[in-house]
Amino acid sequence: MKKDDFIFGYYPVLEALEAGATLDKIFIQQGSDSHRFESIIKIAAERDIPVNLVPLVKLDKLTRSNHQGIVAYLSPISFVTLEELISAQEEKESPGLFIVLDQLTDARNFGGIIRTAECTGVSGIIIQKTGGAPVNADTVKTSAGAVFNVPICKVDHVKDAIFYLQGSGYKVFGASEKATENYFNSDYKAPVAIVLGSEGKGINKSVLGLLDGLISIPMVGKTKSLNVSVAAGAILFEVLRQRTF
Repeated sequence: MKKDDFIFGYYPVLEALEAGATLDKIFIQQGSDSHRFESIIKIAAERDIPVNLVPLVKLDKLTRSNHQGIVAYLSPISFVTLEELISAQEEKESPGLFIVLDQLTDARNFGGIIRTAECTGVSGIIIQKTGGAPVNADTVKTSAGAVFNVPICKVDHVKDAIFYLQGSGYKVFGASEKATENYFNSDYKAPVAIVLGSEGKGINKSVLGLLDGLISIPMVGKTKSLNVSVAAGAILFEVLRQRTF
């Protein structure tokens, strides 16, 4: 985390919130007096900014300065709602294409996916408010600035986003090494969304059962899986190929 990515201390965080700064998430020390941060928590809730209670050691790792029990990530972008994302796509002639990230945690993988998404015409990226990778300087750098060109939406739960997408006419595929369906054989010409899981665990089991289909990327080497950013690239360029040729 770079110094320009975050602010710390009670009054700096409160002032940033009151000034309308876009914060990605707020960390508050576990066991702190809840009344002390009451104003911050209230404003964060009103603005839909996640607040996470974390151990003191995590805050100490983020900054050696006097953080006063609170650190907040600054976001370089503004987020859109899921309704805004779908509505904006409905105004376009081309079929929608969305990426849903289920608990992806690495900011550089996130940035790499955003970069490929922008190059392949992805309509937007959907992430969960808690537990996912932050949108920070590493994300911006790895995306080569593409993060400013691809709408990003935060939702409370990935499952709710999948239901909403399906209700809006989207077929939702999940990328999984355990799938038997080769990703070349699926049809992506209609509105689709691709769900990608976390680096270590893949797609959550509770999410897998909601999907319209699972797809896998065939491999011949000894390595059992691809980096999630690389996997995203392979799938997205297949979508682009089908829609272009």
